[in-house]
Amino acid sequence: MLNAYPTSRGKDALTKSAWVDLIDPTAAERSAFEKAFGLGVPTKEQLVEIETTSRLRIENDALYLTAPLIFATDNEPWIVAPTGFVLAKHILLTVRFARSAAFDAVSVELGGNKQLQPALAFVRLLEVLVDRMADLLESSARDLDDASHVIFRPDAPQAKLSRQTAQLRSLMIRTGRTSERMARIQYALVCLDRMAKFTVERAREWLAQDLANRLQIISSDIASLVQFTEGLVSRVQLLQDAAAGIINIDQNDVIKVLTIASIVGIPPVLVAGIYGMNFKGMPEYDWAWGYPYALALIVITALLPLIWFKWKDWI
Repeated sequence: MLNAYPTSRGKDALTKSAWVDLIDPTAAERSAFEKAFGLGVPTKEQLVEIETTSRLRIENDALYLTAPLIFATDNEPWIVAPTGFVLAKHILLTVRFARSAAFDAVSVELGGNKQLQPALAFVRLLEVLVDRMADLLESSARDLDDASHVIFRPDAPQAKLSRQTAQLRSLMIRTGRTSERMARIQYALVCLDRMAKFTVERAREWLAQDLANRLQIISSDIASLVQFTEGLVSRVQLLQDAAAGIINIDQNDVIKVLTIASIVGIPPVLVAGIYGMNFKGMPEYDWAWGYPYALALIVITALLPLIWFKWKDWI
C-alpha cells in the first residue's frame, strides 16, 4: 500500500508529496517511488540487519535509517516489525510491514497540511513513537504494581498451597513477559535515539534549527525513558525472586511436615515390629498387661520426637 502526504491528485501527484508511506509495498509501488524521486526503497531483508552501519547510513544525500519498532494496540498483541526511514531534503519515505497507530495518528494530523515539510513529518513521527513507547512502559509499570500487590500484600488470606503456587506461577509468567516487552521497548528507544542524533549531525546543513532542537528534546526524553526501563527491569527481578522464594518456602513447609511425620512414625513402628515377632521365649508373651504395655510404649515413643521438635522450636 502506498500513501502520499499531503494528498493531491493528478499525473504528478506523487512527485509533489513530502511524505510517502509504504506499507508492505509491492514491486510496482517500489518502482513508482524510485522513478519519482531517484532514491532506493529498502527491502525487508535490509531493514532486519542489526549492524549500525546498516541501520544508519547516507546514500545520494539521503539519510537511510532503520529501527525495530513495537506496534501495539490495546486489544492486539505486541509485535516487533522492522521499519525504514529515508529522509532527504525534498522527501520522507517510510517503509513498514505492519499497521501502526502512531503512523496513522501522524498521517491524520499532517496529511492535510499543504505546506508539509519532510523533516517536520519525520520529527513528528519520532515524537509520537516515543510517546507511544512511554505509554507502553506505563502499562508495564502498572502490571508490575499489580503483581507486587499480590506478592507482598500483608493481609492476603491464606489460600490453599496448590492455588497459591498456581497464582504465583502465573505472576512469574506475566512478569517474565513484561520483562521481555520492556527489553524490546528499550532497544527500540535506543534505535530511535541513534536516529535522532544521526539526523541532527548529518543533516545540519538543511535541517531547520527548531526541528533540530526538537530532535535533541526527543533524545533527552528517550534517555529518561531508558532509565525508567532499567528501574522496571530491577523490579521484575525482585518480583521474580520473591515469587520463587515464596513457592520454595511453601514447598519446604510441606517437606518439613512429611519429614516430621516420617521421623515420628519410626519409633512406634520399631516397637510394633519387636513385639510382633511372637517368639516363644518373649517375656511379655504370656503377660496379662503385655498388650496395654506395648500400646503405651508405642504412644510414648511417638510423643518423644514431637516433644523434642517442639523444644527445638522446629514446629
